[in-house]
Amino acid sequence: MTSQVMPMMITPAGQRVHYRDHGGDGPPVVVLHSFLMDLSMWDRQVDAFRDGFRIIAVDERGHGETPADGPFGYWDVARDVLHLLDHLGVERAAVVGTSQGGFVALRMALLAPERVTALAVLGTSGEAEDPQVAEGYRQLAGIWAAQGPDSVIDAVAAICLGETDASAWTPKWRAVRGERFERIVGALVDRDGVLDRAGEITVPVLVLHGTADLAYPVARAEALVAALPKAEPLVTIDGGAHFLSVTNPDDVYPHLREFLDAHADGK
Repeated sequence: MTSQVMPMMITPAGQRVHYRDHGGDGPPVVVLHSFLMDLSMWDRQVDAFRDGFRIIAVDERGHGETPADGPFGYWDVARDVLHLLDHLGVERAAVVGTSQGGFVALRMALLAPERVTALAVLGTSGEAEDPQVAEGYRQLAGIWAAQGPDSVIDAVAAICLGETDASAWTPKWRAVRGERFERIVGALVDRDGVLDRAGEITVPVLVLHGTADLAYPVARAEALVAALPKAEPLVTIDGGAHFLSVTNPDDVYPHLREFLDAHADGK
């Protein structure tokens, strides 16, 4: 299979969305990245899964090459991705998301349940941000804006990636400044909870969570599994950090592969 690069589409509302459709004849699988990351976060998974699936990677609003021209929330991002599926002529797809990508995936399934065949979410939560944590992130954003990212970037890397080498990502993070950073932080800390609506999501769902996740305790994953009618048993990755698909790809792969093989086609 050859990778197809189609850099940008525009939604009916005028939002530009950068994406990469890797092609293939298998069931479509949309992969959604974490906060501060971009679609290249999934490169290892693309290489591993492209033999059996059509992987569609997206730069979410305010990340990578997709702009954020004003304030937004994750419901907006979910609509962006659904418009992308329209653009590609994809009626139904499985959706895989890590952290922020999981927030978007859950909202896609609530907005358009007929479009989503299965969900896999890693290091994510169905709940609103804890107020104290949200305030801490707002303070971090203030420091980032006033002093530049270098004063806090190591702390961000520790929360997101644990002990995994962050050097491939920190140059990209340093380039995120001003209003763009404020907007992506705003989407994170001001998001609403969807746990009370999780019962509406009736497709199979796989939830994976690292035991060393510094952003969300395993209890968040347990609550999500308990609320989802067709959730698989929770998969915990010993020592796994928050951005689990980056920090522990080899541990995650067999669980994702088995799940997608069984459910991505929606049958």
